Amino acid sequence: MFLEFFESKGHLAMKSFSLVPHNDNSLLLINSGMAPLKPYFTGQEIPPRKRVTTCQKCIRTGDIENIGKTARHGTFFEMLGNFSFGDYFKTEAIHWSWEFLTEVVGLDPDRLYPSVYQDDDEAFDIWNKEMGIPAERIFRFGKEDNFWEHGAGPCGPCSEIYYDRGEKYGCGKPGCTVGCDCDRYIEVWNNVFTQFDNDGHGHYTELEHKNIDTGMGLERLAVIVQDVDSLFTIDTNKALLDRVCALAGKEYQKDHETDVSLRIVTDHIKSCTFMISDGIMPSNEGRGYVLRRLLRRAARHGRKLGIEGKFLAELSRTVIELSKDGYPELDEKKAMIFKVLTEEEDKFNKTIDQGLSILNEMESEMAKKGEKVLSGENAFKLYDTYGFPVDLTKEILEERDLSVDEEGFAACMKKQKDAARAARKTTNYMGADVTVYQSIDPAVTTEFVGYDRLVHESEITVLTTEDELVEALTDGQNGTIIVKETPFYATMGGQQADIGVISTENGTFEVKDTIKLQGGKVGHVGTVTKGMFKVGDQVTLTVNKENRELTARNHSATHLLHKALRTVLGTHVEQAGSLVTKDRLRFDFTHFSAMTPDEIAAVEKMVNDEIAASLPVVTDIMSLEEAKKTGAMALFGEKYGESVRVVRMGDFSTELCGGTHVPNTSTISAFKIVSEAGIAAGVRRIEALTSTGLMDYYHEMEQELHEAAKLVKSTPAALHDKLQAMLDELKALHSENEKLKSRLANDSLGDVLNQVKEINGVKLLAVRVDGVDMNGLRNLGDQLKEKLGEGMVVIASVQDGKVNLMASATEGAQKKGAHAGNLIKAIASLVGGGGGGRPNMAQAGGKNPAGVEDALRKAEEVIAEQVK
Repeated sequence: MFLEFFESKGHLAMKSFSLVPHNDNSLLLINSGMAPLKPYFTGQEIPPRKRVTTCQKCIRTGDIENIGKTARHGTFFEMLGNFSFGDYFKTEAIHWSWEFLTEVVGLDPDRLYPSVYQDDDEAFDIWNKEMGIPAERIFRFGKEDNFWEHGAGPCGPCSEIYYDRGEKYGCGKPGCTVGCDCDRYIEVWNNVFTQFDNDGHGHYTELEHKNIDTGMGLERLAVIVQDVDSLFTIDTNKALLDRVCALAGKEYQKDHETDVSLRIVTDHIKSCTFMISDGIMPSNEGRGYVLRRLLRRAARHGRKLGIEGKFLAELSRTVIELSKDGYPELDEKKAMIFKVLTEEEDKFNKTIDQGLSILNEMESEMAKKGEKVLSGENAFKLYDTYGFPVDLTKEILEERDLSVDEEGFAACMKKQKDAARAARKTTNYMGADVTVYQSIDPAVTTEFVGYDRLVHESEITVLTTEDELVEALTDGQNGTIIVKETPFYATMGGQQADIGVISTENGTFEVKDTIKLQGGKVGHVGTVTKGMFKVGDQVTLTVNKENRELTARNHSATHLLHKALRTVLGTHVEQAGSLVTKDRLRFDFTHFSAMTPDEIAAVEKMVNDEIAASLPVVTDIMSLEEAKKTGAMALFGEKYGESVRVVRMGDFSTELCGGTHVPNTSTISAFKIVSEAGIAAGVRRIEALTSTGLMDYYHEMEQELHEAAKLVKSTPAALHDKLQAMLDELKALHSENEKLKSRLANDSLGDVLNQVKEINGVKLLAVRVDGVDMNGLRNLGDQLKEKLGEGMVVIASVQDGKVNLMASATEGAQKKGAHAGNLIKAIASLVGGGGGGRPNMAQAGGKNPAGVEDALRKAEEVIAEQVK
């Protein structure tokens, strides 16, 4: 109803953007209807229309501690919004908001109350004089309530609309009215009038182009229309809540603690399902940490409710059924959603009992010391070792009236991150600082014409150095050239950019990189190697043919690989990132265990079979809906318009893709996986080679094979047999060496046994036998024990400058108090080492041979203490 209403008012209805912000590092997750539209508000991009309307999925976790405790807080919500970018302003926004609520939704006008910013007489007059709302029904509020701003930049007053839900929802206090904290008067609509620019020092100037940003929570409106208690009891959420109750065998609104857990599970599984459908994977940082935090909180409260076994995927099925009509990506990605939820729940179930046990031990230690705050180090240990988000630790402790040293935890986190950052190699990007690109006129765009040509003539529209816009670039200068049309492909979708040259009759510019800029612009980054380039020049752009063709081969191979992985491993496999260069391809995908050699071989064979089949590679432009009907796969993290490019490789692979490809799969030549490894929880990475890259790899391997054969005086053909013969010979020599050591030890047993002492009724043999490794010591110890009868054996050996210690106690000696582990622990420090073990046998290593005699003497003192 909302979207259709604003379409009738000339708005373009746009689909919800992904929860993952696109080209916006200031946000972890989309948290408002206007967040994905920021470039249109700031003027960095030109909107597809000056009037836009959306229903945007959002996640907010700022008050996660309140989720469940109240019936009004939630992490996931849908925000209805209508936006004007320099078009209509206050009059239309106010009129339409009232029209929609009263005439379309049918709310009683007498129960609606507008509010305005205290100094906004213009908005007050529109409500009073044009809309006919009596002055006493219009509320003026201050900046805290009715003025939108975030530091410097565009800002403005707000006008909200409140709905009176009736006395049954009120607090009953005298004078209860709009603005009261109770649930009677609930805000349903917020008109934000962006009309000023704040310089950051409290000085406001009128904006030349004023904007409208209005929002209304879908769930909040549903609470009013359905006249229910909370967002948990509107129809869609109640259906999910009922499913949680059925699984737990509980009834809602019978017990407060139970209700808290029921609400937490209901809210969190909905958020998690939507987050995973947008490609977010559980991890220990960023938005992946938010997901893991919600998942593990839901899993724990499911346990508290008594739900046995894994249940998150089952609940997610209900979320998908309830929401798939509005968000078809949920149904498209359901196999992967279920797999991620199941694997993460499995992982948590394996660690939670152990983690809770450790936490209980920590709590006991705190109780002994009379402490009420868990140290940051211990909270970090639970997080780092057992996967407990610190918020989960806090929540568990709060239930026991305890807390966490959050500053100490943050310090431990910082220390770990600093160490990781120091281990990373850093590289400087050759192009300009991004701020220079943000100053380019948003009307400047670049059309890509390089699918069917590598040479094209165009006109220079913008030139930049590293830090400013310029009119000309001269010989030797680094900079960026932007033209109206280009055959150069900019780095996108994992495909590395084209390189080449831009030239005039008298000038040459070497393009070292091609970058995608905001607002549909393409920057050619490089160096003037000859002459001069000026804005307005006609230039010839020539793409490096070899680089483009080799890159295209690897890119087309990733499409074949993606389909082969889904066929061999399952439809839960989704692309999670890629890098395609002229030399190799890297493909990240969702999967939860290492691929077996048979699986790798099956994927390789399938890809090579499709290469050998000479499949034609065909591209078509069609609407997104038409593309989905063809079965084309959409990739995570990609932003698609209404028209998309569909790349088909025979009947084998169909994907949405804007990159460059080969005309026929046979051009790829061959495909080889050179590595497969895990890079994050639930994400694997394959590195592979094709065409000339693969030939170079085989040539290098061949050279190494010849070098290896040469080292052992063999040939590549006979290398296997030669190595096997050498291993057999080595094994025989090792066996003979052990026999000689054993014989030598046996020959000296008589002399050794003469050193037996009796201490408090227990025989002790403490001797030094050099040149024997730890295995030899254990064997020698068993032989000496057998000769000794009942007693204790302590042997020290120096081999290659290192000390080995071994102690062994018979059952009779143990009954009298002898303990091999404690003895070794007591003497190991004398040889510069450490160790321990069981009562019957223990061992240690050390770095100080000079301490051996002291250690053996100390052994006598220790055994004397043990058996006194």
